[in-house]
Amino acid sequence: MSTDLTASPPTSDELHRYAEALLAHLAADGSAPPTPPEFGDISGYWLPPAVLALVAILSGDDPMEHLSLAAGRDQQKTALFLCLALAVAGHGDRIHASWLGTAFGDLSLEQPVAHGQRALWLAAARGAFGPAGKIFVLRKLDAPAVPAHADPREWVQALAPGEPSVVVPASLVDFPEMAEIPELARPAQAAARMTRLRARCAEITSARQADQESSAPLTNQSATPAATWAEDEPIAVLRTQIGLGGPEGPRGSLTAHLLDDLRPGADPHLAAIALHVAAPILRAYADELEADTRLMPPGTVDVALLGHRIVLHPEGPDTESLAAAEHQIAATGAKARRMPVVAGLLLLVGVVAVVCAFLVTGWLAVLGVAGLGLSGWLLWQRRRALEADNRYITAQVSELRELADGAVWALHAYAREAEARATQAAEDSADLNRLIRRGPRAA
Repeated sequence: MSTDLTASPPTSDELHRYAEALLAHLAADGSAPPTPPEFGDISGYWLPPAVLALVAILSGDDPMEHLSLAAGRDQQKTALFLCLALAVAGHGDRIHASWLGTAFGDLSLEQPVAHGQRALWLAAARGAFGPAGKIFVLRKLDAPAVPAHADPREWVQALAPGEPSVVVPASLVDFPEMAEIPELARPAQAAARMTRLRARCAEITSARQADQESSAPLTNQSATPAATWAEDEPIAVLRTQIGLGGPEGPRGSLTAHLLDDLRPGADPHLAAIALHVAAPILRAYADELEADTRLMPPGTVDVALLGHRIVLHPEGPDTESLAAAEHQIAATGAKARRMPVVAGLLLLVGVVAVVCAFLVTGWLAVLGVAGLGLSGWLLWQRRRALEADNRYITAQVSELRELADGAVWALHAYAREAEARATQAAEDSADLNRLIRRGPRAA
């Protein structure tokens, strides 16, 4: 498809003025200006006879003479101009079937999408050319076989972005670290993805159905002013064709356009079309997710509790790993404490002082009592510290055992959830396939 829409011979001021007025009237109320065109023909240039052909179509006259002349000069640009102009005017049903094929050309994964192709794509998605025009664009999008060259995760990420890194099922709320174990995380993650995909497909299809009940922008039933169409793709391409627009911006690839159309916030008409193209990708991915949700939890699980690795079995925590953890708690929980040398010396000094008090002088009794008291206080402090260590070790061991037992019960609850999770995933998968099958063709 020719993409250099600005490469046209110099046009007369009269042609420029009339073409601009024509686009304004088309965008406003779908009619041509009341004053007849007053520009002459330009040898070899397709636009003057194409404008006259469009005016004849809108007025109900025979456009064949002007149409043949314009098509003989540039068939593709003439067809593109007439298709987009009639779509903007709300008269897309007046185009000839061959014009759409000539104007659109072919799509390829290796070549970017031309602005004219994207404009026709948008107009057809909004229903400007009726059901036949929408089916035509769908077939054009199906032709490059996009799903055969697609990365499913890229398409799923576009459809439902912002996926949480970890999904914590209800059974593991008290043990969220267990939700990160791959064998437990995979089924829960798959079920959550399936639910999000089904919700997004329902959102796209319901938005499309709701929008069908209202007038599409290209029907002009609300007499939309031309100024609000300035950034819309069909009007932008038409303005470029008649020499009023600036240079064309960068063009995107077919895959990039489809991924953008799938993202939240995209035009619902384009999203419905993109969802149809992505249907084979989503079906295969949904089958994989459903299979993942049916994976049974492992027989044993190695989990970290209080910083210790404990192996959990369905019947309870592994005795060896639990004993090793308790031994480590006992080894690290009791601080290394020196022998009470100072207390022993003070005790000895106190005893000697008391004995000497009876033999020498009574004042030594005061020193002896002080030494004995200080020695007793130090020994009492050491005993309190040892008791605190023992209480800490006992509490840690008790907490470890409680956590291990609780984790085993959480695994049992997770296993009970597995059947319900797989059933819900199967229902979501069936619903997703139903929504995809309904597709934009149902419009």
